[in-house]
Amino acid sequence: MNRRRAIAILALLGVLDSVYLLLAKLGFIGGLSCTISHGCDMVNSSSYSEFLGIPVSAIGVAGYLGLFVLAVVGIQPRWLDDPWPDRLLSLLAGVAVAFTLFLTYAEVFVLNAICQWCVVSQLLILAIFVLSLIGTSKGRVRAGGGVEARALSD
Repeated sequence: MNRRRAIAILALLGVLDSVYLLLAKLGFIGGLSCTISHGCDMVNSSSYSEFLGIPVSAIGVAGYLGLFVLAVVGIQPRWLDDPWPDRLLSLLAGVAVAFTLFLTYAEVFVLNAICQWCVVSQLLILAIFVLSLIGTSKGRVRAGGGVEARALSD
């Protein structure tokens, strides 16, 4: 249960990070505060900041919100011992990690710029993915078809 709470908190931080990037992308705030790498505005205004005409940061907001909701549902007493929230979290976070790897490649090797807010998002989704995989491995199906017992502290 603590692991799913941690995922919910990380996803909420991802929502905040993505909203900040989206507000800058849409011009509601000035340039991004980029104190470490100085490439944030370049990355956020590049052609890679949109996917199929949708700002990547908007996709991030939606994705992190989905992960947050799923993690919160997973900590409800009814679902504590059920493996499906972890499996779905792993699937969604895995897709997000793959997309993040593509964007990171574009950032580093195509744009030659690093956005510190993108790095925050990269670390958050990677942590969410690892935590969800840990939950998936704890709910392995036994040969007899049943599900192994899980610790309540998970």
